[in-house]
Amino acid sequence: MTAERDEIAVVGAGLAGCLLACFLARRGYRVALYERRPDPRTGRAERGRSINLALSERGLDALRRIGLDDQVMADALPMRGRMIHPVAGEPQFQSYSAAGDLAINSISRGALNNALLTAATALPGVRVAFDHRLVGLDPVTGEMTFETAQGKVTAAAPVVLGADGAGSAVRGQLLAYGVLSESLDFLDYGYKELTIPAVGGEFALDPAALHIWPRGTSMMIALPNPDRSFTCTLFWPTHGTASFASLSSPAAIERHFATHYPDLVPLAPNLVDDYQHNPVGVLGTVRCAPWQANGRVGLVGDAAHAIVPFYGQGANCAFEDVVVLDRCLDECDDDWAAALPLFQARRQDDAEAIARMALANFVEMRDKVASPVFQARRELDHALERALPGRYVSQYELVSFSTTPYAQVRRRVRRQQAVLGAVAATAAALLVGAVGAALARGRRR
Repeated sequence: MTAERDEIAVVGAGLAGCLLACFLARRGYRVALYERRPDPRTGRAERGRSINLALSERGLDALRRIGLDDQVMADALPMRGRMIHPVAGEPQFQSYSAAGDLAINSISRGALNNALLTAATALPGVRVAFDHRLVGLDPVTGEMTFETAQGKVTAAAPVVLGADGAGSAVRGQLLAYGVLSESLDFLDYGYKELTIPAVGGEFALDPAALHIWPRGTSMMIALPNPDRSFTCTLFWPTHGTASFASLSSPAAIERHFATHYPDLVPLAPNLVDDYQHNPVGVLGTVRCAPWQANGRVGLVGDAAHAIVPFYGQGANCAFEDVVVLDRCLDECDDDWAAALPLFQARRQDDAEAIARMALANFVEMRDKVASPVFQARRELDHALERALPGRYVSQYELVSFSTTPYAQVRRRVRRQQAVLGAVAATAAALLVGAVGAALARGRRR
């Protein structure tokens, strides 16, 4: 076990890094958190970068383990289904669960980060260094170099954990040393945020739903906020017609939204200003291997396996990483050289499974949710869940409302689909046989 006088270094004081610091402090470790940005509790949020989170069971499970679930959920807004907004006609609600009682929770990323950061720094042995940008890391010695306002500073730690997001500087240093390989699979899509303010102090839309405007090759979603506003996120192609690149003038923006999102226009008085001034973010999947070097430098969360946001599992998955790493430390008696490889072995298949499911869910959300065939399939899923409780569970419920490992979810859903396919084929054969027998009887008469 690491000596008491040594500190574990966690690079990145975002969601995963702060949660990780809490778990490590609970194990008796001293922790140094290094963050490239200023303290978010005293600064101003970057425009158009709030991206609400859909906190679900995996994330809540991690928060329960450190006693933060009640505090975080005090400001949560439960969303029990999707509200589908067509171009014309009334919105349609689609429940997430068969009984309609299960919900994912709209949470402010900034508020959650602040709560975790405050909880981490309140623990004995945890310190945080803001405005420290990692520019050097020796994976053999654990020596780190940071750029700060006062110049470059160095530090060293027996274990360095990179929890610094999809653009991880820790991963970049390991790549530069040739101790890992990475692949970055970016979509030809980006995202941009808009805002629907409160109307007369009340929500302009139903706050108990995640709102979706599916438009075939693009979409918009909206999640409720405690101040009764909604944060909208456009997921559009980055190039071509009907893309971010194709709209520039206020008149073109107004025409496009009036044509494709007509119910949004009267609800978003700052639509043109938000559209013109909020940045376009990138979307992609990050894969790398291995997730650790020399048993002393490791990656967790998006730093190891960033995914696209279309299943609402990015933060939930990162939080679950921390839980799994904590279990690995238990099993390895805090031997990091054994725990870090075990963590990757336990978690890599799950990370790949949710990466694939998230990409597939993008197609579902933008193309399929408005389809009568899709809606009929969802109704069948719910009917089977009611008829076979515990034996048949939809993929969405397994992902969002359980802690079943993601890879097991995919395998179980494939088995369920195979059984359904066989039942459907048998029913079709019986029907064909019955029709044939009836026709034969008719001919004999």
